[in-house]
Amino acid sequence: MEKEMKKKVSIAVIALIGIITTIKLAIIYYNANFNPYALSSFCSVNEFIDCDGIARTTESQLFGIPLAYWGLFFYSFVFLMLFAKKLKNIKLFKFMEVFKNPLDYIASLGLLAFLISVSLLCISLFEIKKLCVLCAFTYILNLLIGCIATDFKNGGFLHSIKQSFVDFLDAVKIRKYLIAFIIVALAAIGFLTYTGVTYKFTPQVKRQLEFKEFVKAKHNKYAVTGNILGDKDAKIVIYVYSDYQCPICPAHNIMMHKLAKEIKGIKIVHKNLPLDTDCNPYLQAPFHQGSCIDAQYAIAAEKQGKFWEMNNILFEKKPQTEQAILDLVKYMGFDIEKLQRDANSPETAKEIKEEIDFAYNKGINGTPATMINNDAYVGMKAYKEYIDWVKKLGAEER
Repeated sequence: MEKEMKKKVSIAVIALIGIITTIKLAIIYYNANFNPYALSSFCSVNEFIDCDGIARTTESQLFGIPLAYWGLFFYSFVFLMLFAKKLKNIKLFKFMEVFKNPLDYIASLGLLAFLISVSLLCISLFEIKKLCVLCAFTYILNLLIGCIATDFKNGGFLHSIKQSFVDFLDAVKIRKYLIAFIIVALAAIGFLTYTGVTYKFTPQVKRQLEFKEFVKAKHNKYAVTGNILGDKDAKIVIYVYSDYQCPICPAHNIMMHKLAKEIKGIKIVHKNLPLDTDCNPYLQAPFHQGSCIDAQYAIAAEKQGKFWEMNNILFEKKPQTEQAILDLVKYMGFDIEKLQRDANSPETAKEIKEEIDFAYNKGINGTPATMINNDAYVGMKAYKEYIDWVKKLGAEER
């Protein structure tokens, strides 16, 4: 009995630490996904040790519930099991009598939690390539809880799992507990279905799904030719500021092409905002190197009526040198000599400078950015948000 008490005290202490840790993780999760003004958490140290970064990924949830909440539920349930024998004497908690061997339940759940933790750690290290130190700490806590609760001299984890299963079968043989279990199970399934469909607690997942078509696309199936994207005489003009070396600008570019295909009454005009010190005086250090030469050739292509053809290949291939660009376009019907001459002309340099200056004066200092009637947004909205934006201004579906 004394040995069992020591076990329970040890598990209670670890579970309490787990509750405190998961509450902190829940706060980090909330700030990362719901609070745009939140500062970085203490455990976001660099690109690898980054709790905030992991919290923003789709892997930080299960069935639409953040993993931190699952952890909080697990540690709370462990606490409940520790006091099962006393709680069953209280009328409200009489159902606790079905847990005849609480430590076996704790051992089984501790093992399950640890195995899930190992899977999450592998995803974190090899897929996300980031580490959440607080998450890793809870993985150790899970193992400790399972090991302390298990009686290794009496069959270990295998015995605990078997005993828990037997206790469960005995419980559901009692009609009232069977009905209660079915009700709870149906409620849980309903709730998880709701959270998994609505993404109420996981906006990052919803956002990833909204962007999936555009981010995963290897080619722009909505690509056009010539210099016009949308309706030539449209009253609604969308100015798009891009950098050809920007990692998410290709997805935004495809999104704008789809918008022009599905919505009438709009015209999309590309503007250059290369985040490259070769032509952008506002930068303090090298960033998207090669984007200045890309912008020069985009402008030069427009003079030959092939802007969107050039735009498409620059986004797909991301060339960083003049020679790389020339190698890509030599069979695209350009007058190469004129293309080179126009790309390196003072007029082109002046145009790029004016576009950069205008963007910064409007508060646009990143890409992609979208501006309609001086209303600018830096970043990438969900596709439906762009549709709603232009529809409010009078555009209609084709």
